[in-house]
Formats: sequence, structure tokens, C-alpha cells
Amino acid sequence: MINISKPQIGKSEILAVKAVLESGIIAQGPKTAEFEKQFAQYCGTKYAVAFCNGTAAIHAGLYALGIKPGDEVITTPFTFVATANPVLMLGAKVVFCDISEKDFCIDPIKVKALVTKKTRAIIPVDLYGQVYNYDLISKIAKRNKLLILEDACQAVGAEYKGKKAGTLGDAGAFSFYATKNMTTGEGGMIVTDNTDIEEKCRMFRHHGQSEKVRYEYFELGYNYRTTDIQSAIGLEQLKKVGRLNEKRIKNASILSAGLKGISGFVLPSESPGNKHVYHQYTIKVLPEFRFTRDEVLEYLKKQGINAGIYYPKPLHLHKHFVEQGYKVGDFPVAEAISKQVVSLPVHPGLKSDELNYMVKTIRKLFSSKGGL
Repeated sequence: MINISKPQIGKSEILAVKAVLESGIIAQGPKTAEFEKQFAQYCGTKYAVAFCNGTAAIHAGLYALGIKPGDEVITTPFTFVATANPVLMLGAKVVFCDISEKDFCIDPIKVKALVTKKTRAIIPVDLYGQVYNYDLISKIAKRNKLLILEDACQAVGAEYKGKKAGTLGDAGAFSFYATKNMTTGEGGMIVTDNTDIEEKCRMFRHHGQSEKVRYEYFELGYNYRTTDIQSAIGLEQLKKVGRLNEKRIKNASILSAGLKGISGFVLPSESPGNKHVYHQYTIKVLPEFRFTRDEVLEYLKKQGINAGIYYPKPLHLHKHFVEQGYKVGDFPVAEAISKQVVSLPVHPGLKSDELNYMVKTIRKLFSSKGGL
């Protein structure tokens, strides 16, 4: 089976974890501080604050931006639920906005119409490894005095006009889950240039304590700390992420060259100014293709290709958002695309014969004159 993802863990990560275990400092400690410093340098920001996962990072980021009950936060329904749930966790309202058909990211033109006096922030998502349309979104944000928390959880190392993903708004959130372009098993990070945001994030992850004064609880906080075990893995992964991303980009180019010209397939493209790092290589199977998206997925799995669907149902159609008044038809682009997308394996562990096999298998389906 060709897996949809494969964490690239090697001897250096194993040795780094062993060293932490032998040190006796296995909770959050000096390795986490080093990881934060190195990650901030990698992104080009003043600060980085580590968390136990990406959801915690988004939650803390929104808290640090001052999101509170009654506020409205605009984001996309075509993403993992961790983008939107932290808005609800702070008592604010999620305002969904439809997506662009080309890059699957939030549609700036549609954002404009959703801004109200209660709107406080926008969470654009760098979906599948490609940065959102920063130029247009930032203009809307500046004009309306809105904050931007960039959900860069799928896009470590991606760039927009030379700037790293996560650095384009007031703060950026990352995930280091096992399937991401770099991993700590579970983990997350907030990056920012804003001292106040950094300090609030540090308090929020540590039960509302300042890291300078123990047992003084300034505000409500959570236990969102990471561990030096995770950070040791992160430091080793950070050394490799550039090479791993380049392998993803190369694999994507091989797939695109091999699948070019298949009628009814829309291959992923790189938007102007972007460096796409292909967390996912996602194609669209249009209605004019002779088989449905689900039939294509079933066929691929039977042939030993573990493709996936990210995401089969937009967030606004899930129960806790339907209860807020959302319904079928509210976001037609996201709803249509959720029925068309298929993500093919693109991870850096793929071998050339596996990439060629995927191309050959899909082309065989395209040229087939019979059924599946």
C-alpha cells in the first residue's frame, strides 16, 4: 500500500529523544526554549511560542488577539474543524466565508460582504500547503481595523512573495501533527512580532501564569505546554524541513507532468507569488469525468494507493454549526469542491517507482472503456 503520509523520522530524532530522556528534564524546558528560538529564526519573526498541538496554538492566538464573547471571526468552512472550534471556545461567533475555486482558500471578494461592527478578526487558512491571498485579505483587514490570525498549520515552509507562511498576519499558528510537513508527533507553535501577543500566549498555555512569576495567576489559562521530548524531535525536523519540502515539490511536479491532459481532472496549481509546499497534492474530479470522485477513490485503494479526501463535508454542515443556523447551499463552492477533491500521496518518502505507478494506474482508469 502506498500510504497518504509517512512521517520522516530518522536516527537523529531517536538520538535527540534519548538525550532528553537521559537528561531527566522531559517536560517543557531548555529544549523547548531552543526550539522556539530556532523556529522564530526560521520563520523570520521575533517570537515563537510552543504548544502541545495546533488547536491549542490557534486557541491561544485568538485569546492573545483579544477575541471575546460577542465578537465575530471570519474563516473558511473548508478546513479541519480545529480552525473554527477555538472561536467557539472563546464564546465568539464563527462567520463562515466561501472559498476560491482555484486555490481552495478563503475568497477575499466574499469576505468584504461579511464584515460587520462585531467583526474582530479573520482566520485565513493556508490550505494544503499554499498561502492565502494576503494582499487582498490584508487590505480588507486594514480598512476595517481587523486582526489576522493565519492558520498555517498545513504550510510550514510555504512562502508568499518571499515571506514565510505564518508571518503575514498579526500572528500565525502551526501544527506539528504526525502527518504534517514537519512533525513532533503532536505539537503546535504561534509566531508573531508582537510582544503583547507573545506574552499572552505564554500565560495562556501555563494556567494564566506569567513565566516570570510563579503561582501568580493573572487570567484564566490552560495547560497547553509541550514537552522537551517533542521539542527535541522538532529541532531535528527543523533541520530537514527545507529538504523534505523540496522533495514534496518535486513529487508534485512528477505527478502533474504525468497526469496532465486528463479530461475531467483539475490538477493543483501554484498561485502567483506562492511557494506551494504540498502538504497535500489535491486534484478535483469534475462531473464530466466518466467515474465519480468516490469511484476514483475506491479504485485507487483497490490498486494499493491510499488516497484521501480532505474534506468530505464543509464545517457549516456539521451539527454544532448547523445549530447556529447554517444550512446546505450557504457556501456553494465549498460544498461542490468537497464532493470533487481527492488527495494523492505526495510525501517525501515516496520512491520514483511508486510515483510512476500512481500515474500509470490513474491513466489506466482514464483510458478504460469498461467499468471499474
